[in-house]
Amino acid sequence: MQAISGKNSAHVLRGSQRCSVRGRCTLKIECKDYPTPDFKDAETFKEAAALSAKLRSYPRPAKPLKVVIAGAGLAGLSAAKYLSDAGHIPIVLEGRDVLGGKVAAWKDEDGDWYETGLHIFFGAYPNIQNVFAELGISNRLQWKEHSMIFAMPNLPGEFSRFDFPELPAPWNGIIAILRNNQMLSWPEKIQFAIGLLPAIIFGQKYVEEQDELTVTQWMRKQGVPDRVNDEVFIAMAKALNFINPDELSMTVVLTALNRFLQEQHGSKMAFLDGAPPERLCQPMVDYFTARGGQIMMNARVKDIVLNPDGSVKHYALTNGQTVEGDFYMSAMPVDIVKLLVPEPWKKMNYFKQLDGLEGVPVINIHIWFDRKLTTVDHLLFSRSSLLSVYADMSTTCKEYFDTEKSMLELVFAPAKDWIGRPDEEIIAATMKELERLFPTEIAADGSKAAIRKYKVIKTPLSVYKSTAGREACRPSQRSPIKNFYLAGDYTKQKYLASMEGAVFSGKLAAEALVDDLGQMQATPAKTAGVPVLAAAAFLLAAAPVVSGLMAAMANAQAFQ
Repeated sequence: MQAISGKNSAHVLRGSQRCSVRGRCTLKIECKDYPTPDFKDAETFKEAAALSAKLRSYPRPAKPLKVVIAGAGLAGLSAAKYLSDAGHIPIVLEGRDVLGGKVAAWKDEDGDWYETGLHIFFGAYPNIQNVFAELGISNRLQWKEHSMIFAMPNLPGEFSRFDFPELPAPWNGIIAILRNNQMLSWPEKIQFAIGLLPAIIFGQKYVEEQDELTVTQWMRKQGVPDRVNDEVFIAMAKALNFINPDELSMTVVLTALNRFLQEQHGSKMAFLDGAPPERLCQPMVDYFTARGGQIMMNARVKDIVLNPDGSVKHYALTNGQTVEGDFYMSAMPVDIVKLLVPEPWKKMNYFKQLDGLEGVPVINIHIWFDRKLTTVDHLLFSRSSLLSVYADMSTTCKEYFDTEKSMLELVFAPAKDWIGRPDEEIIAATMKELERLFPTEIAADGSKAAIRKYKVIKTPLSVYKSTAGREACRPSQRSPIKNFYLAGDYTKQKYLASMEGAVFSGKLAAEALVDDLGQMQATPAKTAGVPVLAAAAFLLAAAPVVSGLMAAMANAQAFQ
């Protein structure tokens, strides 16, 4: 498999042309989006579509109920969208002045967007793909070539690719791995494959059982060479959860591998064509507000106020307002939820388990340069000790497209030792890493491509930290409180800490609520019928006795 020189290439040209790994021929920079994958036959997509259909076809309520949802991230907006599909009225409270939660973005004084993260939409995200389709905005996803591209740490400026042919899974993934001989040797590939056999044979049960092990521990147990960790798993762990393999649960990695190897389009990647608040979140808001829902910005929850029976009475906001509804949902990050759990609830195991969960710190960086860099029209795994993934957004994304100047967006992870440092130190460290990735174009001292401006966005508590053993701490969407539900990527769902996990959790929370409501509405009818039937049966059985008593009374009166 040929390495790609960062010196002269951006998007690889196909065909008979061959270039040396040292960039001895010039490859034209080509920005090209690919067709939307054909998801409709994928089982996961069908499952997601079936759940959407269930919520749309649920019997219309005689009186739509108000559901107050705290949090306008993807989980809260998803819950609101699907509750409106089921005929109810969501009222979404957002504490900030921007939509999106962990996919929030802002505009600077020049009108340029900067985001909380480098958000990639995988083909293995069926519920997100359904949302895009249901909103009629699938054309906003810019699909890239079916490849995974890794920087080569020991060969500055060069990259190695895993190219997936247009074949059914798992053959496309197997061939992509077998063709790449730069990152893993044949003996290492064989040992890695043997290590994965239990996951292949025993399936999801085995995958879930590995949550007690870190990636590193699992590798040693399975006899997988350390170089697999160095070449693949470090980059993968940082991309999946912003932490290293010695902390990450092996369940997370096996879940991702499972989706990528079992679904033909699972590892395909797309960029959103602009900032998530405008291009994804706002259409979700427009959808449920058009159906009677409501969004309240700068509405931060201060207290969850309870009724005497422990159910929710209302949400009290920091601005002094109270918001009442028939049902309530939290789609806030787990760290905020833990602070707001009312005292009477803290004794319940359901809420106690949240103590085992916390958000992971992450830093997202935007750097605007004074010239166009020769980058690839794709997501790139940096394989750096400080950086996770990055992309030249001026090449990959329509909103940021610029033929003259590059804007790199980079994820700085793990970030726990850097989150409290000044922005200047973080940028200086980032430039040293970029010097390795762009040796002919970027110098750490700024003597080559110059920085026009930068933004450092720190999120001290992002998605839940998926360390070993966390699965036991994740709650279901249905709480023990009769009118309160949870949504968020940290709640129980199979897509873990991801955008797909957030969207799916909101959908599951909506399903739990409407299912429970259906049972509540059915129960009174059943219980109301029991006394009536019992009374009728009693009267029928007692009729002879009553007749006899009446006759006796008549006789007694006659003798008086």
